[in-house]
Amino acid sequence: MDFSPLLNLWPGAFPALSGFSQRRFGYAVLLCALTLMVSVPSFAVTHAATHAKVRRTRHYMVRYAFPAPAKRGHYQVSLGRWTPMFPGSHDMLVRENEELDRLQLPRIADEYELLRFEAAQELVPVAETDALKFAPDLIDSHRYCRPWTRDFLQDFSQAYYEQFHSPIQINSLVRTVEQQHRLRRWNRFAAPEFGDTASTHLTGVTFDMSRRGLTYEEYEWIRNYLLPLQAQGMIDPIEERQPVLHVVVYDKYSSHYVQKSAWSEANEPTEMDPYGSASASTATSLTATSATATAGASNAGDSQP
Repeated sequence: MDFSPLLNLWPGAFPALSGFSQRRFGYAVLLCALTLMVSVPSFAVTHAATHAKVRRTRHYMVRYAFPAPAKRGHYQVSLGRWTPMFPGSHDMLVRENEELDRLQLPRIADEYELLRFEAAQELVPVAETDALKFAPDLIDSHRYCRPWTRDFLQDFSQAYYEQFHSPIQINSLVRTVEQQHRLRRWNRFAAPEFGDTASTHLTGVTFDMSRRGLTYEEYEWIRNYLLPLQAQGMIDPIEERQPVLHVVVYDKYSSHYVQKSAWSEANEPTEMDPYGSASASTATSLTATSATATAGASNAGDSQP
């Protein structure tokens, strides 16, 4: 672009300046004009960015001053105000590992050892039912656990299904040391694979249940179901900061399961007793009560003049 016509205007506008000075002055004015032209777009961008930043800051201030109400009826975990009923701790992990050592439950090292435990039926399969579903990424060879853990899962899932007519989802059961080592690479919440706080998944006594999508009523029911069993030392539930409920089941639950099964079988109807032993015992007690009342009335009649 030729700026010579613009520079030739300066002699008439400033007659007191010499030709050389006029030309320098013209170049200086031209340089200022170009600088101004270049700076206008950058000023517009800076102004827009600053304005957007102010708007975002104002939006966050309003958002935290007047938080939006949570969806009614759904359980949500807030990281800032999270108060779990079943918190985990370092001492709890140490105590759990000491109990597993007392039970002489080994940590499963690799897939070969896992298959050996499954073949020996020291680990039993957990069946998927209407009351219990598995996460899609939980492979078949890892849908195993200790027998008492399976018994607990069957009781727990069935009770939940009868209450809410929807299944629970299990995300994890038994793990190997190799799997736990890989998991710790990307999951900072995962327990170590060795030491006095090693993951209890390595022994097959633990399961992780998903908390996603649970309503407040459903999760309160789960808490109330687990609380008395924890008090009896049968389980150790931990509410993790992930949407997962981590539950360790001890072999003490086996005796509870056996007693419950025996009571259930004793009350099943038979051909000789279609109402079950519970009804028979109730009828026996009613007969005894009636006989006692009759005897009392007879004695009272004899004593009258």
